[in-house]
Amino acid sequence: MKPIVHQLASYNSWANELLMKTILQLPEQLPAQEVKSSFPSIIKTMLHVWDAESIWWQRMKLSEKIIVPSEKFNGDLKSLSLGLMQQDRQWVEWVLNAQEHVFTHEFIYQNSKKEQFKQPVYQVLLHVFNHGTYHRGQLVNMLRQLGVDKIPATDFIVYSRKK
Repeated sequence: MKPIVHQLASYNSWANELLMKTILQLPEQLPAQEVKSSFPSIIKTMLHVWDAESIWWQRMKLSEKIIVPSEKFNGDLKSLSLGLMQQDRQWVEWVLNAQEHVFTHEFIYQNSKKEQFKQPVYQVLLHVFNHGTYHRGQLVNMLRQLGVDKIPATDFIVYSRKK
């Protein structure tokens, strides 16, 4: 299981970084411009992805108090991108250093509604990386709505071919 989870963690990091490089090259006003999607802008979508990855990281680390990055974030797009990339590197490093049995370990956590759940680590990791894929698709759609036509391919198969 570890090789698959590590591959997905690495893919998630690679795909996020590739898309962030494209977003960072946009004219300053575009990432904040409102478009139709689950979140009203590229920046708000990126903040959501960072929040989700950070929250799951903290849950998995059994943090008593969950800190949501967007609640105190007042930086620029580059700072946002760096925060997300740092979180992605934490996932990759953690998976790389984890022993195989850790992935089937079940842990208890609470969601934002204070409901309690118990799940194995591997299911949470698959959720985190799948969640990132979902929102990268939204970001691509948002970029197209904003007239961006040079968008990198972030499909898993493209990543696999490069490795």
